[in-house]
Amino acid sequence: MSAMSDIHAPSGQESRSAPLELDQGDVYSKYMLHSRSEIVFLLRAIVQKGSLVTVYFDHGQSFLLTAVILVDADNGTLLFDMGSDEEMNQKALKADRLLFTTSLDKVKVQFSLNSLQQVQHQGRGAFRGAIPDTVLRLQRREYYRLTTPIANPIRCRLNSRREDGSSAQLDIPLLDISGGGVGLMVDPALREDFVVDTKFSDCRIDLPEEGLLVCNLVVRNAFDVTTKSGNHHLRIGCEFIDLPGTRLTMIQRYITRIERERKARMSGMA
Repeated sequence: MSAMSDIHAPSGQESRSAPLELDQGDVYSKYMLHSRSEIVFLLRAIVQKGSLVTVYFDHGQSFLLTAVILVDADNGTLLFDMGSDEEMNQKALKADRLLFTTSLDKVKVQFSLNSLQQVQHQGRGAFRGAIPDTVLRLQRREYYRLTTPIANPIRCRLNSRREDGSSAQLDIPLLDISGGGVGLMVDPALREDFVVDTKFSDCRIDLPEEGLLVCNLVVRNAFDVTTKSGNHHLRIGCEFIDLPGTRLTMIQRYITRIERERKARMSGMA
């Protein structure tokens, strides 16, 4: 039985709101697998788990859902179930680059292929592609990420330099913070100020009871978010650049204290 035969998954026109990590190779290069044996082992684990795979093509404007159904290491090929939308299946067959993204035990897995062919497998249509030379396996976060207060948010003051030569001082609330970076809640009207790879120097974040954190940031991802109340904003993920050890210690001290206070409150409520 085909892995997708009982799944009526959506497929069609959908733009990715941010580049996949696979397209940011310089940033995530340390997570790339190059060993053929490791790649085959990982792909077979995905088959065993029955993980759904999203395939993006047409420069991210089209996608479909599938699953890996066979890893043939001897012939260097993969078989994928065909999607539920025949029009999207045909578009995928004509695409000259396809990006595959899935997860295995909550770890992101991504790879790309240059083409797919249609074949028959156990009496059903299937996609066939080559086993990729590299696979991105994005491990769990290296730093604990603390969600910051919503009612009285921590704010990040930064200076945006625009293409017309002008600059703007922005005061942006934080969504979260870790030793690796921060999440910002940005008005969609400021989208052009937070394009992926944009760098900000001398950003200033007041950490309560710890002091002023001065840092350099680079935008790594941007996602459109709609809250339960219907409000729209951009969630901007930023990475610290060359953060000195003393400032990292400041962040870790702040996170530890807030978590300790939260646990104390929870214990008091129990």
